[in-house]
Amino acid sequence: MTRTVNIIGAGPGGLACAMLLARAGVRVRILERLAVPGGRTSTIYTAEGFSFDLGPTFFLYPRVLDEIFTLCGYDLRKEIEMVRLDPQYRLVFGAGGELLATPDPTRMEAEVSRLSPADSGSFTRFMNQTREKFARFAPFLEKPFESWRDLANPDLLKLMPLLKPWKCLDSELGTFFSDERIRLAFTFQSKYLGMSPFRCPSLFSILSFLEYEHGVYHPIGGCGAVSATMARIAQEMGVDIRYEEPVESVQFEGRRVTGLRTSKGEYAADATVINADFAQTMSRLIPDRLRRRWNDRTIASKQFSCSTFMLYLGIDGRYDSIPHHSIYLSKNYRENLADIETRHILGSDPSMYVQNACVTDPTLAPKNMSTLYLLIPVTHRHPNVDWRREAPRFRELALDQVERIGIDGIRDRIRYERMLTPDDWQADYEIYRGATFNLSHNLGQMLHRRPHNRFEDLDRTYLVGGGTHPGSGLPVIYSSARITSQLLLEDLGIDSPQKNPTSRAYESQLPAQVIRKDEAAGVI
Repeated sequence: MTRTVNIIGAGPGGLACAMLLARAGVRVRILERLAVPGGRTSTIYTAEGFSFDLGPTFFLYPRVLDEIFTLCGYDLRKEIEMVRLDPQYRLVFGAGGELLATPDPTRMEAEVSRLSPADSGSFTRFMNQTREKFARFAPFLEKPFESWRDLANPDLLKLMPLLKPWKCLDSELGTFFSDERIRLAFTFQSKYLGMSPFRCPSLFSILSFLEYEHGVYHPIGGCGAVSATMARIAQEMGVDIRYEEPVESVQFEGRRVTGLRTSKGEYAADATVINADFAQTMSRLIPDRLRRRWNDRTIASKQFSCSTFMLYLGIDGRYDSIPHHSIYLSKNYRENLADIETRHILGSDPSMYVQNACVTDPTLAPKNMSTLYLLIPVTHRHPNVDWRREAPRFRELALDQVERIGIDGIRDRIRYERMLTPDDWQADYEIYRGATFNLSHNLGQMLHRRPHNRFEDLDRTYLVGGGTHPGSGLPVIYSSARITSQLLLEDLGIDSPQKNPTSRAYESQLPAQVIRKDEAAGVI
């Protein structure tokens, strides 16, 4: 008898899970609230001809998705054109100086030495030591953590001196780099998790390592194009994706989810996968009385990530001297982070990320035009900030701030504009408190202390995405799909497909974007 699985949400985790379940012969149905696939990793299309990634723009460590495609009979390289960026991004320090991050080890050593002669040779030392950390810890990112007993694994315990869970990320990088600006260059990646490097566990030094070891990629069409391709493949594999059909209620027999109801019908299933925002979905769809561990009071007491203030701008003309990714780091970075995480206020010199994607991918805008994607990390929704009043002022601050990375005269060139605040993330995209990176990744909310892939409060209910183990970020979300689908298939008594297909070393076979020396000189 063919088993049926319902998936709530067509985000990257839900799509990957659907592909893996369909590969095992399961009948899969996805119910998606939006009109397009991808969730936070979807594409904004405008009538003016501009295209923007809604959320993630950095595509890292393609190996995991490559293996999922291979297992399902597809070739990631043929399905999605990707460009490995060089430079990966430019960092502009409010405290002075710039750094052009490149995956070329010799050039990167020179960049570090130019900015901080005292740190000459430290980049190589960091890469060598973190390479060992990642190689030894990576297998644990492929396994479920369902109780404290999973931490008692002898191999994991042996890693504690290497992982140093008692240290924060900045402290760990301090053992390699003396210059605070260089440390920021290798710790700002904690923002991918919505966390401060002064609070983020030292384990996550593997994030910057992965960028330099395996590359930063731009999928042609944006990261949303990856989600769209996965949705197409899932449908080719027989997955039924129903767009603009939000789940209105969940049907139960005791603690077991038996089906879902939308405005268009009722859908019974043998198992249910939740890919929607964890905290918001629990609060909205699952009765509090059924949630012993993750009731409303417990969820409200947890620490949540920061949010983001967004501007998506369609621009008349191009800024070809500005790299694909640019990051401005506030002069007083610690104070900027305190404004976000503890004071919950809006500062006057916020850090900012700017994507100028058309220097790599002109398909995203009409001819002789370009797109700019502006992101400022801000507090999640909090009574201290009234976005109805603050949004117009903060927009002006953002447009002023973009000049710090060399983009001038932007206001007169805007032909399309869309703004998102934390209020919008919650109202329009069903994200709890507008916390775009889900639950924080502190030690009290990682591994077995994170919501489990096999959801512990309900029967035959599973979680996938950034709100469960292993956490946020596209590579680990794809890993969560592998963990979740494997657990679900085991519970249904279905043989799981090959667990760890051999990667085709995807990273080594993609072309790097080449910047001419005169272009590089123009941005340093």
